[in-house]
Amino acid sequence: MIPYGKQSIDDSDVEAVIRALRSDYLTCGPEIAAFEEEFASFVGAKHAVAVCNGTAALHLAMLVTRIGSGDRVITSPNTFLASANCAAFAGATPDFCDIDPVSYNLDPSALEACWQNDTKAVVAIAYAGQPADMPRIAEVARKHNALVIEDACHGTGGGFFRDGQAWKLGGHPWADITTFSFHPVKTMTTGEGGMFVTDNDEFAHHARILRTHGMVRDADRFAGFGDHGGPPFDEAGPWVYEMQDLGYNYRITDLQCALGRNQLKKLPGFIQRRRAIVARYNEAFADLPWLTTPGLTIPESRETISWHLYTVRIDFAAIGKTRTEVMMELRERGVGSQVLYIPVHLQPWYRKTYGYGLGKCPVAENFYAGALSLPLYSAMSDADVSTVIHMVKQLV
Repeated sequence: MIPYGKQSIDDSDVEAVIRALRSDYLTCGPEIAAFEEEFASFVGAKHAVAVCNGTAALHLAMLVTRIGSGDRVITSPNTFLASANCAAFAGATPDFCDIDPVSYNLDPSALEACWQNDTKAVVAIAYAGQPADMPRIAEVARKHNALVIEDACHGTGGGFFRDGQAWKLGGHPWADITTFSFHPVKTMTTGEGGMFVTDNDEFAHHARILRTHGMVRDADRFAGFGDHGGPPFDEAGPWVYEMQDLGYNYRITDLQCALGRNQLKKLPGFIQRRRAIVARYNEAFADLPWLTTPGLTIPESRETISWHLYTVRIDFAAIGKTRTEVMMELRERGVGSQVLYIPVHLQPWYRKTYGYGLGKCPVAENFYAGALSLPLYSAMSDADVSTVIHMVKQLV
């Protein structure tokens, strides 16, 4: 079976983890700081904070920006649940505006049209690895004094062109915070894991505290334990810590970061392989009247995109088969596929809690009706790619 996504692990990755296993630290050790420094340098950001997964990074983005009750956070309906759930975790109202029909990302014009006075932030997704139009989204948000959070969990290592210059996700000026995911199906992996990236010193400092239960160990920042009447509470020894905020256990391990550091070295190669596979698919499927290949909102960005998914749109009625029938037929021929995503605003919890329903985001709903993600991962062989192409063409 050729899966729709898969990690690419070799002996050098195994050796990196073994070295960490044989070190003095399995967690809270030097591999974490080294991974953060190397990742920040790679994307061109000032700070990187490694956490246990991409969802934790998104939640921290809400917390450090003080988003909460009474605030609205707008995101795309064409995303995984976490992009919207993070706002609900913080007590804010997650809301959705429609996508553009080319990149399937948040549409800046729709964003402007659905803006409300209580909107405090926008979470813009890089769907399938293709960035949203971040400059235009930032223009809309900052006109209303709102924050821009870039969910680049699909786009690690990728970027876009603006005014003749290439910008990496996480290293451009149109987002206040960028988050990444290192789940096994993503472009690089730490098993599970995520990264919170920002140029804002205070956001980064607060994120580091919140990922470890809200604890502070820097004596210069201690608030004290109140009117306690003397020792031992006024002794700020090396064991002392203060919980100054309600934090979480969002830590990542040295084992994961050792793997991440080694994967980061290979990331440019992973990305190039994915681009080559996408190019083969696009050429092979170009003349199929019942299948639409992924479009580009910024054609110059073709060589900067870090493709995570290869999502096509299929006219199932035209070929006389349901999506389930197509997926089962492909599976019987050794080709996996996936549907990404069911529009989040139609999920039962969102309908029940906020009253959202069909028709709120018609472009996203129409996209979902025909969406199918085909296998894409850097370890795919040329023979695997040929098999996928052949089996898709055999559907009709």
